Amino acid sequence: MNQPAAVPVDELSQAEAKSELAHLAFEIRYHDAAYYQKDSPAISDADYDQLRRRNSEIEARFPELKRADSPSERLGAPVADGFKKVRHSRPMLSLGNAFNEADVTDFLAGIARFLKLQDGNPIAVVAEPKIDGLSAALRYENGTFVQGATRGDGEVGEDITANLRTIGDIPQTIDGAGAVFEVRGEVFMSHAAFADLNRQQAAADKPEYANPRNAAAGSLRQLDPAITASRQLSFRAYAWGEVSSLPADTQSGVLEAMAAWGFKVQAHEICKSVTEMMAYHSAMEAGRSARAYDIDGIVYKVDRLDWQDRLGAASRSPRWAIAHKFAAEQAQTLVEDIDIQVGRTGKLTPVARLKPVTVGGVVVSNATLHNEDYIAEKNIRVGATVLVQRAGDVIPQVLEVVTPGPEPFVFPNACPACGADAVREEGEVDWRCGGGLTCVAQAVERLRHFVSRNAFDIEGLGEKQISAFHEAGVVEAPAHIFQLEDRIKIRGHAPLRDWEGWGETSADNLFAAIEEKRTISLDRLIFALGIRHVGQGNAKLLARRYENLANFEAALLPDNLEELLDIDGIGEKVAKALLAFFADSHNKVVWDMLVGELRVQDMERAAATSPVTGQTIVFTGTLEQTSRAEAKARAEALGAKVSGSVSAKTDLVVAGAAAGSKLKKAQALGVKVIDETEWLELSAIQAVNLEEETS
Repeated sequence: MNQPAAVPVDELSQAEAKSELAHLAFEIRYHDAAYYQKDSPAISDADYDQLRRRNSEIEARFPELKRADSPSERLGAPVADGFKKVRHSRPMLSLGNAFNEADVTDFLAGIARFLKLQDGNPIAVVAEPKIDGLSAALRYENGTFVQGATRGDGEVGEDITANLRTIGDIPQTIDGAGAVFEVRGEVFMSHAAFADLNRQQAAADKPEYANPRNAAAGSLRQLDPAITASRQLSFRAYAWGEVSSLPADTQSGVLEAMAAWGFKVQAHEICKSVTEMMAYHSAMEAGRSARAYDIDGIVYKVDRLDWQDRLGAASRSPRWAIAHKFAAEQAQTLVEDIDIQVGRTGKLTPVARLKPVTVGGVVVSNATLHNEDYIAEKNIRVGATVLVQRAGDVIPQVLEVVTPGPEPFVFPNACPACGADAVREEGEVDWRCGGGLTCVAQAVERLRHFVSRNAFDIEGLGEKQISAFHEAGVVEAPAHIFQLEDRIKIRGHAPLRDWEGWGETSADNLFAAIEEKRTISLDRLIFALGIRHVGQGNAKLLARRYENLANFEAALLPDNLEELLDIDGIGEKVAKALLAFFADSHNKVVWDMLVGELRVQDMERAAATSPVTGQTIVFTGTLEQTSRAEAKARAEALGAKVSGSVSAKTDLVVAGAAAGSKLKKAQALGVKVIDETEWLELSAIQAVNLEEETS
């Protein structure tokens, strides 16, 4: 490559500057690829630095000519005030877990059942090491990297484009990917880079990071990209999000295309049986410690993309992929004490306070003991020497007692937070505080959950702030958060800017963040309530079924159990917990106060619609050409609601072989009935129409 012309920058015309910036962007990208991707630098470091200096000098004189793909965006970009939110065009789902051969066998068997595959029809899966890092999505438009985001909650992430541009493994342009191609992969830190970083932290008298994953997370979310650039992060591509078109019809084929575009991908194998999958898993686990970076398992993905499309996803994870975790690393330590924590639902959870010990590269000082039965079964006592591990390499747990302690642990029958009686109901393993919302611990925990990441996610309002506001008496219920400024005045406190740890800017930022979150989606609002058994997945099912706040409130009548059970995926525990929550008069007051402060958004629908969007469909009888699970998944993908019973609200019944009482009831009510063949034709036509509308 030729060096840029040595014309002094202050003598360049605007046209010459524009032309040279284009040339520099291209040449620096070329040398980045040679250095980071091919490990074969074409020029000296000094010459490379000169190219960058030249680019920066021209941009300083002609700021209006700075390009979207400017090399200066890759290093030393201006410090940002924060990260804006990015809604993923396709959700970034998490993976289900397998921990043994039986789980892997069940995974393949479930796929075969869903697709109605004949015995002996092999399911080819791509097996690749699972890197212990952070997921990121890279959006390319017409081959140019335009935006990068964190996974976030799977629906909404943070815009970290400037930081991702500093990672040498990430190409700034790719050829042949089409108008839009979103590459997804893992950002991580090697063991060598981690050791270097902690040496720098220690030299600067700063806290060291616990493990490479935490270090990568902290590095990726720096507001100054120059700091991120100094942290030696790496990236491996493994999947994709929104695309105009795909370069292959298999998972392995798309990975090969990504590698051809300049991405690094994990070495992978095609396995066609449980035996082959287990052999690959064993080989990778055996060589785990010799790797240059952490891996915590193997990911299996169905290779055929048409089967991936048919399998689709459950509420939280794809049906066509699973993570097979490695056995956790273990260590021995001493139980110094056992504390009882009170959760937001009143559950009393025993926690072992351990003599700190390093397990799998992480210092562990606490471990959950789950419940009274777990403690008794394993004979865990204060003073015992125990074997601990990080389950799934994440959650510390006590496996067994090596040397018993002196006295058995007696589980308390009173809440340690409020003193109310604790109750263990028949058939339950957990003790629960009987104080309800009058319990200080439950109130604070519910408020912490309310502002947590997957609920209202109010920036600047975390556990520490919630506890302080609750202690000061200014936030005792969720609605009080949105009245915070007024309640501080009413309670006679000084303005928030004068509180310890606050200032005018931080106080103003908090009030602005609270105001922004007055607008909330229905599913996040439901999840934020912290109702027992109602997690993110169930909250989304409820929001999709009822679509808006008015419909949801109308469904919360005590005699509405059957309607809730009619929602595919909502079980009796969830339905009863939901109705019990809203039957409580205190909870109803809290709810009414809260929604009075909010603007609740209707549940978002896909941009494309079909003739069955919004309709209620019932499948009955034996489906012979497809599985019931696949039929339901297809209906939901087309915007329909799948119900388990026929009523006057049913729009369509799909009757398979030997359909019985549901078919008769549909005929009596005059509900439209079609057979399986008609459904397959209808759903196939609508699927094609949806693809045309979204392409």
